[in-house]
This record gives sequence, structure tokens and C-alpha cells, in this order.
Amino acid sequence: MKSHKYWSLGALFCMLGCIYSGIRKSMTAHKYFAYSSLLCMGMSIYSGHKLVSPKKKKITESNNSENN
Repeated sequence: MKSHKYWSLGALFCMLGCIYSGIRKSMTAHKYFAYSSLLCMGMSIYSGHKLVSPKKKKITESNNSENN
């Protein structure tokens, strides 16, 4: 699942845009970059959780089938 990597890169790009627009005093662009970086960070956390979470379930299911 590569989406985690792409959401992280999107968040990095948006944070850089947020810093640049803050320096240039363009508050409208700054606001949009801030909201988009927040969205990208949230999706990165969610996709990372989905990446890790199913593996734990598969391991416990395989352990339960071996024990029965």
C-alpha cells in the first residue's frame, strides 16, 4: 500500500507551501495550504494505520487456527 507514502509527500509539499505563503504574507493561500496539509497528515495517519492493522489480525487468526 503506497498511498501512505504519497499522503506523506503531499503533507510535506503543503507544509512547505504554507511556510512560503506565510513569509510572503499571502494569508488566503496560507490558509488553504494549512488546511490541505492537515488533510494530508490525517490521511497519512489513517492509511498507515490501515497498513499496520490488518497484519495483526492475520497473525492472530493464524495463531488461533494452529491452536485448534
